[in-house]
Amino acid sequence: MRLRLYGRGYQTPIELAILSLVMATPPLVMRDHALHTVCEEAHCPNIGECWEHRAATFMILGDVCTRNCAYCAVAHGTPAALDEDEPIRLATAVERMGLRHVVITSVDRDDLPNGGAEIFAAAIAEIRRRTPDTSVEVLIPDFKGSEQALRIVVQAHPDILNHNLETIDRLYRLARPGGRYVRALELLARAKRLDPSMLTKSGIMCGLGEEWDELLGAMRDVRAQGVDILTLGQYLRPSSDHLTIARYYAPDEFAELRQLGLEMGYRHVEAGPLVRSSYHAWEQVERATA
Repeated sequence: MRLRLYGRGYQTPIELAILSLVMATPPLVMRDHALHTVCEEAHCPNIGECWEHRAATFMILGDVCTRNCAYCAVAHGTPAALDEDEPIRLATAVERMGLRHVVITSVDRDDLPNGGAEIFAAAIAEIRRRTPDTSVEVLIPDFKGSEQALRIVVQAHPDILNHNLETIDRLYRLARPGGRYVRALELLARAKRLDPSMLTKSGIMCGLGEEWDELLGAMRDVRAQGVDILTLGQYLRPSSDHLTIARYYAPDEFAELRQLGLEMGYRHVEAGPLVRSSYHAWEQVERATA
């Protein structure tokens, strides 16, 4: 079983060598612990920014998803058996890399009774034990609406609990056929009820075909669930087999969306063409609690 690490990519071997002087060399750490870095393979142009700030996003529970979202490039099918040693390997990598902020996400595991919630909780606990000063954010699936699964994760006390809404209600069945718009909102509301002191977060992709007013409506819906942090980014088509891009948003439109989000009451809004759930995640904890 491999862990998949999502970070921000480098452009050249020279840039990667420079990164190794900043922190314990991430690629070597990943290989030592049989971890897989998509950021390396994809040469993502922002890996230096995340790793330089000692932040990284791990993908647990394997690399095969039980769902098939129309915007996502992750493989779908029948996943491998659950790997219960995953949290220990993940925490070991976090310790060796000296990370100060970690995001833990996963594929959907609808084949498991609690959707893999126990592995999320175990990873949080192991990181807390090894590196108590590291802030931990989880980007969780919807667990098919299971309150028990959500409770398992919340009781592990992550610093931020994130579940992305992704798109507007009208486009939900098209983009995310295995999910439900209302269920996503209910998860966010339930998480805040279970632990009012915990920061909650969500994200929306722009450019799938939503109208401006529909986008603002989705932002209001998320805020109505007590969500503290919102990310807004441009949808980029992974391949010709995925949903087409309906439109590109200009930087000034993202700036306007950020301002409107703040006026809605969000503690922090990260908005921009290349913004993703983990973009500047290390700063979001600080800004949302300032």
